[in-house]
Amino acid sequence: MDFVLSGVAACGACLFTNPLEVVKTRMQLQGELKSRGSYSVHYRNVFHAFYTIGKVDGLLGLQKGLVPALYYQFFMNGVRLGSYAIIESSGHIHTNGRVSGVKTTLAGAVAGVVGAVMGSPIYLVKTHLQSQSTSSIAVGHQYQHQGMMHALSVIYRQHGIVGLWRGSSAAVPRVSIGSAAQLSTFSSSKELVMDLQVFPEDSWLVALSAGMISSVVVVLAMTPFDVVSTRLYNQPVDHLGKGQLYKGFTDCFSKTLKKEGLAGLYKGLGASYFRLGPHTILSLFFWDELRKLYWKVR
Repeated sequence: MDFVLSGVAACGACLFTNPLEVVKTRMQLQGELKSRGSYSVHYRNVFHAFYTIGKVDGLLGLQKGLVPALYYQFFMNGVRLGSYAIIESSGHIHTNGRVSGVKTTLAGAVAGVVGAVMGSPIYLVKTHLQSQSTSSIAVGHQYQHQGMMHALSVIYRQHGIVGLWRGSSAAVPRVSIGSAAQLSTFSSSKELVMDLQVFPEDSWLVALSAGMISSVVVVLAMTPFDVVSTRLYNQPVDHLGKGQLYKGFTDCFSKTLKKEGLAGLYKGLGASYFRLGPHTILSLFFWDELRKLYWKVR
């Protein structure tokens, strides 16, 4: 049940934050491997990107990739948060009755890796669909998929089962670091808020406050890995399925740093916060409240 509740909580958050995921993906691909001033800037900031996509691609353009995004959130976060909940309820994250920072970080990272590997093919398709746009505002490589199932079948036909897991080398560090930061800070923040007795112990505001604190840490820790992940998933490939821009995670990281500087690894930081912040808050809040409701009903 922990896995189902976790997946439902993540899907609830995704419905609200998917437009920001589209904006974030476009901003991370804009000016790929080009120095500042040498490319057309279609998206100046989060708000301009939101307006531009809505105007050119239409309002539905802001919900591109929603179907694979929901599948990804359900399966990846279902496994990730569900695994963490089992580790937590087994008492493995506590030392002498208190939450252990080291143990929660390790538990979060392990849960994140399991989720990332399982959800990688869906994330690959989601990235392709969200980057697809009208030519006048297109950034990054443009795939011509007609939907999630079409994309999965095309990739499988052309590159086999291995092709579906292309880019997972970036997904593992991205999700494990993000998951470790999110779950460790959420557990610690929740304990801190309860210790300060700012809100009643069973109040939904405890989970909401902990989620707000957690989201800041997650965005700062995760954005460079998120940029690399987006670019690896979206790069064009040859007939053998090998990337034409990057050989792998390390190559993409170093090329981005060399060509675009540190700012290149933090492209779309604002969009990442506006997306990851609310998503972190909403998914952890829904997760916590659904678990409490389940145990009450049970």
